[in-house]
Amino acid sequence: MQYTKGRVGRVFLLKFENNDVLIDEISRLAKKEKIKAATMIFLGALREGTLVTGPKKPVIPPEPNKLIFKDGWEVMGIGTIFTNKLGPQIHIHGSMGKKLKVMTGCVRDKSKVFLVIEAVVFELEGVKATKEIDPKTGLNLLKIL
Repeated sequence: MQYTKGRVGRVFLLKFENNDVLIDEISRLAKKEKIKAATMIFLGALREGTLVTGPKKPVIPPEPNKLIFKDGWEVMGIGTIFTNKLGPQIHIHGSMGKKLKVMTGCVRDKSKVFLVIEAVVFELEGVKATKEIDPKTGLNLLKIL
């Protein structure tokens, strides 16, 4: 295990509206507010998008098991923001439910809000970390500096 320490800095309260693209809006906030490291929690609903529900097989490098969802799902989740030379790197995991179905995974791509998502972003100050593509896995992984 590796670690670094820091403290909570600014706190942002966000309200995403119907059809907002969740990851795009978080990235826009991170750029505007110059957020280098943060964690977030959220709840609400997603209209449609992509969810990665683990690898197809437990091998390295993994091939993602992508599911396309639509027609509005309740969602709650947690995520991180770490900015590197390419900009904010957003990593979100959520659990989604609709009727008697439940899915948990990594929210990806152009997943759109249905009605509203409320989120709180906690900036992390003094944290020495970034995201980089790991050559072994091909994944954009946390790197403690």
